Amino acid sequence: MARRIVDLSVYLENDVLSDPAPYRPRITYIDHKTSLPDLIGFFPGLQGSDLPDGEAWAIERVELITHNGTHLDAPYHYASTMDKGERAITIDEVPLDWCFQPGVKLDFAKFPDGYVVTAKDVEAELERIGHTLSPLEIVVVNTAAGRRYGRDDYVTAGCGMGYAATMYLLERGVRLTGTDGWSWDAPFAHTKSQFEATGDAGLIWEGHKAGREIGYCHLEKLHNLESLPPSGFTIACFPMKIRAASAGWTRAVAIFDT
Repeated sequence: MARRIVDLSVYLENDVLSDPAPYRPRITYIDHKTSLPDLIGFFPGLQGSDLPDGEAWAIERVELITHNGTHLDAPYHYASTMDKGERAITIDEVPLDWCFQPGVKLDFAKFPDGYVVTAKDVEAELERIGHTLSPLEIVVVNTAAGRRYGRDDYVTAGCGMGYAATMYLLERGVRLTGTDGWSWDAPFAHTKSQFEATGDAGLIWEGHKAGREIGYCHLEKLHNLESLPPSGFTIACFPMKIRAASAGWTRAVAIFDT
């Protein structure tokens, strides 16, 4: 049996507008020459000319938040509680079994930017692809944002999953979801206009806040979802083990056994 692995993750990199300005990653590259004084400092009497090609090591200094790049959000990110009042688990407490399961792709790329996906939309898409959800399947959502990663409008692109749509998945045993957008919810720029028009604070982060009812995780800033079929693959997305954190970076992949 052959195995094919499809990368579902974006780069951590400078100069790509992957996040709002205050939250963007910053990577400083230290090459073999720049690091030479550091290496010499460990060994008194050592000269740079003593080393092959006069080189030390290459390293990088990275300034990040846990929500940069492709990452997995823990229930603690959404609220202090989950499962109707229980303490919300942090990323180091997420069951690893949630992070390696059969995947299902819902294609919502047809929806306009800012559209809030409903439970009926989810039900209709599952019917279209002929799939019945099983507990612990990982459901990823392909939106119009996926192909706009790296463009100035990425953080405002794509549809978002509403409260009812999210609960539809959670009530059927799904505990890990994902999107190629900046957020599981509709972009803030669109929610802002709805809030200004209605004054309804319940519209803000409504998909995330479903985790207060049923604890779940989701992946954000996925990539390459348009290349996936509706099902027939496994997703692996184990997060970095960061003590008491709201999220962890992951190299999410889809695995096909052919």
